[in-house]
Amino acid sequence: MSVGPSQPHKPSASQLPESPPQVTDLNANTHITVLLDEAVDALAIKPSGIYVDGTFGRGGHSRKILERLGAEGHLIALDRDLAAIDAAASIQDVRFQIIHSHFSAIRQALADAGVQQVDGILLDIGISSPQIDEGERGFSFRFDGPLDMRMDQSRGRTAAEFIAEATEQQLMGVIKDYGEERFAKQIARAIVATRTGGGAITTTGQLAKIVAGAVPKIEPGQDPATRTFQALRIFVNQELEELSLALPQCRDLLKAGGRLAVISFHSLEDRIVKRFIRGEQDRDDLPANFPVRAKDLPQPRMQAVGKAIKPSVAEVRRNPRSRSAVLRVAERTAVQ
Repeated sequence: MSVGPSQPHKPSASQLPESPPQVTDLNANTHITVLLDEAVDALAIKPSGIYVDGTFGRGGHSRKILERLGAEGHLIALDRDLAAIDAAASIQDVRFQIIHSHFSAIRQALADAGVQQVDGILLDIGISSPQIDEGERGFSFRFDGPLDMRMDQSRGRTAAEFIAEATEQQLMGVIKDYGEERFAKQIARAIVATRTGGGAITTTGQLAKIVAGAVPKIEPGQDPATRTFQALRIFVNQELEELSLALPQCRDLLKAGGRLAVISFHSLEDRIVKRFIRGEQDRDDLPANFPVRAKDLPQPRMQAVGKAIKPSVAEVRRNPRSRSAVLRVAERTAVQ
């Protein structure tokens, strides 16, 4: 499903405004875009280029990109969240297109839109504030709502469905691996005990209470359910798999000199991005003493641009949810 033009196009002279339209962030009061200027600066935007915002969210990055594009530029945004698709309707701009798609399907989404290569791609790998703050989405233990957690509510299993079907071992593995929770075994056991006693776990409040009863209160300032909710959200939405599938596609879609900018919020995500860029940059996996000339080795397809960027003290003070964000940037070389 897409909203807006069925495929990217260069608007005719009669369609073009005298100057690019002003793009207003209508969601500014509900969502603060993380690393806004840093991420858009990293794309080194060409006024006539084609860019992709692989995670539209509430459109903060997209609006900033549109401000920097010229009349001949084009921006394609993707998002799997139908609420984000609805929010994108506020952008009335002939240079903009929104597509309902997971970013792991970015190659196919762009191919369907008639685009083979682009000048830059931005991925903001995280959950948006509206998703957290809407209790009915089930992402937060701060609200008692349905235990859903799906970013794309049009398909897939909910967190409640997974919890109802998973074995204790499976629960423990998810909570430990994706939440890095040291009390994963106790939490999994408590969930199964509740389930075995005939109690279906269908709300965020129920789950938070179970976790609180299973985890020793030894970390002041952090709710004991934090890591468990994070783990279930990552698992339900296959966030790590999505990222791993998307990165090679982004590489192949970029023109020579095109930039990939990725913002992650979790060490597991950042590790995937860091290893991908390093692997593309250092394609030599031969032993150090292997008798071969450097020019005969595989040449890098991407090069890291600068070091990892983190939010400033001022941004974290303004938006505490940004504190774990890490931006990594890489540029496509001419090597195929």
